[in-house]
Amino acid sequence: MAALIREAELRDAPAISELWNALIRDTTGTFTTVEKSHEDITMLIRDRSGSFLVAGGDHVQGFVTWGQFRSGPGYAGTVEHSVIVGKSGQGMGRALMLAAQDAVIQQGIHVMIAAISGENPNAVAFHTAMGFEKVGHLPQVGQKSGRWLDLILMQKSLIAP
Repeated sequence: MAALIREAELRDAPAISELWNALIRDTTGTFTTVEKSHEDITMLIRDRSGSFLVAGGDHVQGFVTWGQFRSGPGYAGTVEHSVIVGKSGQGMGRALMLAAQDAVIQQGIHVMIAAISGENPNAVAFHTAMGFEKVGHLPQVGQKSGRWLDLILMQKSLIAP
């Protein structure tokens, strides 16, 4: 059964923050230690209209969001994304990424970037399967739980320059 992918709505904020905060609390999948409130997510949904998708009907099971990779007009054609699902291995992440890629192509985006914890080989494998290539390995640039963490950069070109 295909996952229902739709644009995030303000009513999704509690479910999105629950998924995101589990990642923040329980993993090194993100280097931040600051949990996201419902208000934080509400503002993000408003700010990223057209750039925030969820999987699931009334119950959000995962999401993908993206924003400009770095500030400044020279990076306007490049986005960095985050994809988070409640349960892996169900095809939800793949469905979200395919929908996100379609959306960013429609937005005229040239390149998608994934910044992945060096301790998350599953995310590296997922992005490789989605056509991303490893373009960088930054040793010990992040910190969490008193440890230095590596950052893997992966990239996918979407449309010709």
